[in-house]
Amino acid sequence: QVQLVDSGGGSVQAGGSLRLSCAASGNIYSRICMAWFRQAPGKEREGVAAILRANNYTLYHDSVKGRFTISQDNAQNTVYLQMNSLKPEDTAVYYCAAAATSCSRYSGIIRPAADFDYWGQGTQVTVSS
Repeated sequence: QVQLVDSGGGSVQAGGSLRLSCAASGNIYSRICMAWFRQAPGKEREGVAAILRANNYTLYHDSVKGRFTISQDNAQNTVYLQMNSLKPEDTAVYYCAAAATSCSRYSGIIRPAADFDYWGQGTQVTVSS
């Protein structure tokens, strides 16, 4: 079993920054990929950033490249998402997720949500214009 606890969300104005944290516990060593997903009202959950636990290889959704950075502290079993230059369209509930497989099925695209088997409770990010 793996437990994930998300934190760090909040309300900011466009252009602002937030850093999300995901604290993992339990059998986290069985997980290969950690990722951040987001879900806005009426939309599907989409992967925005992912990182391989073994070598820090990262993947990003095109919409956040150059603005978001995923990182990890394996000693603390914590994954971070630094979000800069936030836009109103980044408003969503953000979820940390873990998978026992690679972060991508093909072509550097983050795996779909169905491929991740452990989830945090989510943290709300609201960006106002």
